[in-house]
Amino acid sequence: MTTSKRGIVLKSPRELALMREAGKINARALAAALEVVRPGVTTAEVNRAAAEVLKKSGSVPAFVGVPGAYPYPAETTISINDELVHGIPGDRRLEDGDIVSIDCGTVHDGFVADSALTVGVGEIAEEAHKLLRITREALFAGIKKMIPGNSTGDVSEAIQAHVEGNGFHVVREYTGHGVGRSMHEEPQVPNYGRKGRGVPLKPGMTIALEPMVMSGSFETRILSDQWTVASKDGRLTAHFEHSIAVTENGPWILTAMDEELDEGEWIRYNNYFAGRVDPAVAVKE
Repeated sequence: MTTSKRGIVLKSPRELALMREAGKINARALAAALEVVRPGVTTAEVNRAAAEVLKKSGSVPAFVGVPGAYPYPAETTISINDELVHGIPGDRRLEDGDIVSIDCGTVHDGFVADSALTVGVGEIAEEAHKLLRITREALFAGIKKMIPGNSTGDVSEAIQAHVEGNGFHVVREYTGHGVGRSMHEEPQVPNYGRKGRGVPLKPGMTIALEPMVMSGSFETRILSDQWTVASKDGRLTAHFEHSIAVTENGPWILTAMDEELDEGEWIRYNNYFAGRVDPAVAVKE
């Protein structure tokens, strides 16, 4: 949503711990948003649920005021059906059969957490179910490659291979990105690439990995609000995102939910990220 700063910033163990705290808050905000998603609810109401969590935690919403055609006006982006990313919450009501992507960013103790998910509203079509599943799986395919000695190209290639191998397409204009004290740091991590290319991964690197997947063509368009990105052909899209740290022990999912919430809510949230994930344990091959 903004230009990247130059250079890659490696985080210390203390800084990673602070990023993990920001990640927990961001996960709770997304969980709160999920709890109100149902037919008839407005996207403004979904946004408000997440915003309340950020406010109560004393965190700063990372998205509010981000520069663009005009400063971004909300705590989350909410994008429906053919809308891929950057949808502005408002008075639009969710309908049975919609799929809705919710992206949230948190600044806590000076560090940013950024994550997103896509969920169905009521009963959704079989194609939509598959799109959500493949996009979610692509995120974890990329996460598993985020180990020292690999490169950003290994991550990108894993995402692309899983998406295209299942008949979908990855967006070209928008990418994953470094994250830390700024929302967008280096390196950029596209959802397509080649093994061994790009930037070597080192312990302390932190990246917001975000597969953005299209049912039809990978071409996009900008809607009249000058923020919302949608598929050019009007086909369904999906978006999943986690902020990840590269460590000597494997990838650390900084924006995973912990078990401090009610267990049912914890499981419900993590189901959208392919099951229970212990945030203190590296993802294994």
